[in-house]
Amino acid sequence: MQNKALTLFELNKTVQLVINDSFPKSYWVIAEISEIKVNYKGHCYLELIEKDQGTENLIAKARAIIWSNTFKMLKPYFESTTGHELSTGLKILVYVSVEFHELYGYSLNIKDIDPCYTLGDLAKKRLETLKRLENEGVINMNKELSLPSVPQKIAIISSETAAGFGDFIDQIENNIFHYKFYVKLFPALMQGKEAEESIIGALNKICKYEDFFDAVVIIRGGGSQSDLSCFNNYWLAYHITQFPLPVITGIGHEQDESIVDIVAHTKMKTPTAVAEFLISKISEFDSYLVNLQNNFAENVNSLILEKKSTLNFVSHKFSPLVKSKLTKKESELNILFHQFEISAKNYFASKHQLLNNQFSNIIYSAENCINQKKQEFTSIYKIINLVKNSFFNRKKNQIEIFEKTLKYLKPENILKRGYSLTLVNGIIVKFADQLKKNDIIESRLSKGIVESKVRKVFK
Repeated sequence: MQNKALTLFELNKTVQLVINDSFPKSYWVIAEISEIKVNYKGHCYLELIEKDQGTENLIAKARAIIWSNTFKMLKPYFESTTGHELSTGLKILVYVSVEFHELYGYSLNIKDIDPCYTLGDLAKKRLETLKRLENEGVINMNKELSLPSVPQKIAIISSETAAGFGDFIDQIENNIFHYKFYVKLFPALMQGKEAEESIIGALNKICKYEDFFDAVVIIRGGGSQSDLSCFNNYWLAYHITQFPLPVITGIGHEQDESIVDIVAHTKMKTPTAVAEFLISKISEFDSYLVNLQNNFAENVNSLILEKKSTLNFVSHKFSPLVKSKLTKKESELNILFHQFEISAKNYFASKHQLLNNQFSNIIYSAENCINQKKQEFTSIYKIINLVKNSFFNRKKNQIEIFEKTLKYLKPENILKRGYSLTLVNGIIVKFADQLKKNDIIESRLSKGIVESKVRKVFK
């Protein structure tokens, strides 16, 4: 090797000397906080970045540190001035010295911070977001929705453990008018980096039930300016402008108005104020109905009095004519009644005579029919007796023939005619092949039994 090789330590030391010579003083630097953490000794470690304004691509990055003694002074000063904690996403103007450590490498040592720049940047971002929403023509879209006169079905976006949510529920459920509300909580994170996405997710869930709910309420119980920074997010505000239901906010901060407050249908200061607003809407409609009822009752009473007066006038004027007409009609009615009475008597007398005649005819016809059927029954009865006697006589003769036949077929009578009955081992022999040589057979005759021994069998 022509030159002597350097150790890594020697090289880093050389770089350190060059940097110290090149950057002998401190500089004011604009950057965005990408990461921040404080260790147990109180030192604050940051990662600072810069993005391209047009593309938002990362174009620079550096590590930075605020030593604990400095951090103890800068942190409360920054937060009390801006109302924000030092957190990721904030743009800051910091006074730094450039340092290079042979072991830890390149970093920036933050010695001071200008909170006014951060305030200006936040205000600038806020104005840019409002201008963007206005240019897109959506900033007042949610305000143009109609809030029902009786909003009773409310979707709530809040943290389940938030005090503001508890205050809202207590106010709604224990209102002095005893109005009934249906409330459904859609839980969401209400601060931190994930708050915007969480709230947008809750809005998307509610959107599936837009035909059921009357309005959406976004509430939390106040907090620091940094806690509420998520409510200045463009995409969250844009989702609210496009939401199909009126959105009512009660975020709990009275000094500043968030962008979400500006684009919402109705902005209230606190969760309790939101509850009172909803109750007052129903109370107003209730009062409207009461006034409507009272006005209706007054108009009806007025109309009744007017018509009653007219009726009295007409009654007084036409009373004599009506009496005369009634007298005349009464006379005509009496005449008609007398005529009707006579006609009715004559009608019923003729119908009574006709009924008697028909009754006599019915009795005569019934007697003739009964006599005729009686004769037919007698004839049928005689025929049945003849058939029955003939049947029984025929069956009796058959039985007598069967008895004589059985008598002749009895074994005793057959034996008397010269026949015999042959048995072997108590079994009647019908065929020769039932026997074999030397079998002892019995021959039963009409009188007596003969035993024989078989000498030969012929088959």
